[in-house]
Amino acid sequence: MAGHRNDIRVLRELAKQYAEVAALDIQAERRRLWSDHNSLQPTRVLVIATFGMWNVWCREIFNDGRMECRDPFYRYYERILRMQLFQHSIGDDFILEPWINHRAALKNSGGFVNPWGVEEKRINPGVEGGAFRFDPPLKEWADLEKLRPLLHQVDEVETGRGLNRLREAVGDILPVNLDRTPIWTGWLSDISTSLGRMRGLDQVMIDMYEAPEKLHGLLAFMRDHILAQQAAAEAAGDFSLTSGHNQCHIYSRELEAPRANSGPRRRRQLWGYAAAQEFTLVSPAMHEEFMLRYQRPIMENFGLTAYGCCEDLTKKIGILRQVSNLRVIAVAPRANLAACARAAGTDYVLSWRPNPADMLCCGFDPDRVRSIITAGLESARGCRVHIHLKDIETLEGDPDRLRRWVQVVRSACDRVH
Repeated sequence: MAGHRNDIRVLRELAKQYAEVAALDIQAERRRLWSDHNSLQPTRVLVIATFGMWNVWCREIFNDGRMECRDPFYRYYERILRMQLFQHSIGDDFILEPWINHRAALKNSGGFVNPWGVEEKRINPGVEGGAFRFDPPLKEWADLEKLRPLLHQVDEVETGRGLNRLREAVGDILPVNLDRTPIWTGWLSDISTSLGRMRGLDQVMIDMYEAPEKLHGLLAFMRDHILAQQAAAEAAGDFSLTSGHNQCHIYSRELEAPRANSGPRRRRQLWGYAAAQEFTLVSPAMHEEFMLRYQRPIMENFGLTAYGCCEDLTKKIGILRQVSNLRVIAVAPRANLAACARAAGTDYVLSWRPNPADMLCCGFDPDRVRSIITAGLESARGCRVHIHLKDIETLEGDPDRLRRWVQVVRSACDRVH
């Protein structure tokens, strides 16, 4: 019990620090900017650095050896709060919300069992955090009989147990938001991610030529299950205003702003998200035939949607225009920002992701960063663009590099706009 008391003491102190920064006026200003930006209104260029930093934080900054909490439950939230406070210190346009999230426990969703009910084998993972490859479980079309996709089921007992622990620890300092969002959103609703893991990337490319009808059948099965589980979650009241996802911030003038414990919402009141990283080398026509047409019914149930992650969508904005509620398009490091800007105009928000290796993962050269950002923004002048540094796998032991990167990028943005 003494250990738990110390864990709670640590957590409470961090929660107090977090509550202070989450209440700063700058958070309200950022909400206003993101709301305008995502509603296609002109703003200054917004800058955030997020995805991939979990690895940096866990390995280089806030690894277990630096955590004070001993209980894994409290240590998880300790790391979250420390990471959010670090995020605040870099000075980007990331919004710190005045609550702490507790994820509902979902039945049968853990371990290395694929959510489609087949074993997900990872071969030669090597060092922790290193590369690995999947051994696809659907090697033959007959293997489709093995699919037993998960249903949306919240483990109420386990959820309540964790929720009560967190509320007892910090609930008087920060509201605890219960997130009951189904797993069939984000990566598990884009179809592409699971397809690549279950069938194998090489085989999917072959299937489009040698077994198109079989592939269409699998894609239709996946689409229909995702739609059914999202509908079940919606009927159960498990979507809320914090369930949306767009890889930046879920603010806009058209949709209600996120709020802790908002109560049930319909998908049409929220942001949706999809990507097709596995289809980056597939032609626009085949991308539309074998992926987008199956994603659209899922995406278009939401109020607004974002599309793309690390795939090059330079030549695919034309087909993406079919998505009636599309608002944000990712411009990956290998994409041509100028061509994307010409294709999108002011009809969409472009989420430009400069190469993290160029920015700060492999040395940090402010002049090079300034040159790349300036040239990119010049090529997208007049468009609705923000800069999103993602997939940051290392800071080479120099965490202050992120703060300095933000300063350099802001100075480049000021010069262009």
